[in-house]
This record gives sequence, C-alpha cells and structure tokens, in this order.
Amino acid sequence: MKLATLNDGTRDGQLVVVARDLKTAQLADGVARTLQAALDDWPFIFPQLDFIYQQLNQGRGHRSFEFMPENCLAPLPRPFQRAEGASYLKAQELDCQARGVDIPASLRSEPAMQQDGGDVLGPMADILLAHGAWGIDFGAQVAVICDDIDVNPTPDQALLGIRLLLLGNAVTLRNLVVDERIKGAGLLQARPATAYSPVAVTPDELGDAWKSGKVHLPLRASLNGKLLGQPHAGADMAFNFPQLIAHLGRTRRVGAGTIVGAGPVLNKDARRGVCCLFDKRNGEIVAKGEALTPYLGFGDVVRIDMQDEDGKSVFGAIEQTLRQGQVTLKQSRTGP
Repeated sequence: MKLATLNDGTRDGQLVVVARDLKTAQLADGVARTLQAALDDWPFIFPQLDFIYQQLNQGRGHRSFEFMPENCLAPLPRPFQRAEGASYLKAQELDCQARGVDIPASLRSEPAMQQDGGDVLGPMADILLAHGAWGIDFGAQVAVICDDIDVNPTPDQALLGIRLLLLGNAVTLRNLVVDERIKGAGLLQARPATAYSPVAVTPDELGDAWKSGKVHLPLRASLNGKLLGQPHAGADMAFNFPQLIAHLGRTRRVGAGTIVGAGPVLNKDARRGVCCLFDKRNGEIVAKGEALTPYLGFGDVVRIDMQDEDGKSVFGAIEQTLRQGQVTLKQSRTGP
C-alpha cells in the first residue's frame, strides 16, 4: 500500500491512498484523516486503507483524482520523534581516513545514532538557508516509520513494528558540525529540516526487495540533473532497520509515528557514486590529498529517487532547490 499527505492548509494535512503507479489517489477521510491517526489504530485502520488501495489499482476508485507530488507535505508532517543511524561503515571509514585517524572499534559493533528535531519538509519544498558558507550538504537515505514498540526491544520485535518505508533528504551544515561537537551536546543548528518522499509504502509493496530488514534497491541522487550516485541501499548496510530501532529503543519507548533513517547510502564500490557531498569530498581527500567538490550553492537542485526492477519510481521523487532566505513560521490559529 502507498500513502501520502496532501497539503490542505492544516498542520497535519489530509491522508490519501495512492495507486501503485503513483498516477491516481483517493482521500482517506472516511477512514483516517491523517497518517498519524492511522498509525495510532493501525490494526483497525490498515484493512480499510488497503481496500481503497486495491480499488484504486483496479481502476475502480469512486473518488479518485490525479496524484500530484507537488501538492504533498511529508507523509508524516509531525513525527513523534526522529533519529538517524550511521548504517554504512564505508562512510565512517572514509571520514576517519580523511582525518588520519583509526576508525573506533565501537562503530563496527553498534550503530552511531543521533536524535533529530521534529521539523520536516515536503518532497518539493525549497531548502531555505541564510548562508552558503555553512557548508550545505544533502543526504539521500532510506527511512522507516514505526508503530509503538516497547522499551529495549530485540531486533525481531523491532522488525514487527515497522509500518512504512520512505526516502529522506537529511540536510547537514558541515561547517557548523565541528563547533557543535566541541560543545559536547550533539548537533542542533547543523541539522535543519529533513524532507521526505511524497509517498510512504508498506514493506510488502517492495516484494523481494524487502528482506533482512533492508531495502535491496539502488538509491539515485542527482545534482542539477547530473547523477552523483546510485548506490545499492541493501549492500554494505552494516546495521539494518531492526537493529537501528532496537538501538534507539534501548532506553526509551519508540512511539507510533517515529521515523528512523539509515544515513546516506554508500557502497564499498566507489563506482556506485555517493548520496551526499561529504562522502565525495572525503574520497577526494583520501585519493588526491584535498577536497575538490564544493558543497551546495544557492540555486542548486537536488533530486532523490528509487526505482524498482522495472524502472518505476517506488516512492516518488524528492526534488528540492536550495534558496537563500529565512523560514517563515506559520502562526498558530489558537494562540501565539
């Protein structure tokens, strides 16, 4: 099943069911107004949404309309919590090589993770930032949306709590990272809002491409129309999604509506390319002694997509333009 959230002017948008080919959709207002409402009562809501989905795929949707990703918010506009793991050890190895240090043994035994802010963007929202000197980088990755999962789950228990998958673009301001890490309190200003794909899909939609808690398809990342990489998301993933969720849930409850990302995809085979500029720059430092690739500049367009074996988009594409400016906050209707 494929789900999306239309921008109807409210904070949480309107849940819609999207056809497998991403061409048509139908409002789910008679079943659940928002994706969070669906997640809160998934065993009861899922069969009703799936019925709409089957009708759409058969061309029998009674209120279907053309699906337009540009009208979408993120599938889950206000997640319960967000976290990102560093699942691809090749990225950690490159970073350590570029800095001339040994990779810590702990990175090979358990994932490095960070908790992100709750603010998210729709798939075609501009990236608005004030200063290009911040070292603006994109980060193409796969993520999952979870149901309620008890504290300290096993990976097997965590796997059962995965409800949906989606793509993400986690922007990082690389030139702010060092100063924030020196303060010892984790990243905040260096991690602005993350954008997510127009559509989130249930794991069964991926068929054989979903196995061992990984998505076994290439993730395509392009900059200004030029392909930067299409590394395989399942290959070289040292920590799968159940392991990431179990790590996150060791000391806290993973509530319904939690998004867990796996970090930018990177394969051991450098010919597959990159899903963030930081990895490309580290590779240049290791090979040539200096970074040659600049970070993003204003006007640059990042596109992220994943296609199935038939060349069809699974989640719809993220396509964002970096623009200089300040984010305008929406005033609450009920108070300051």
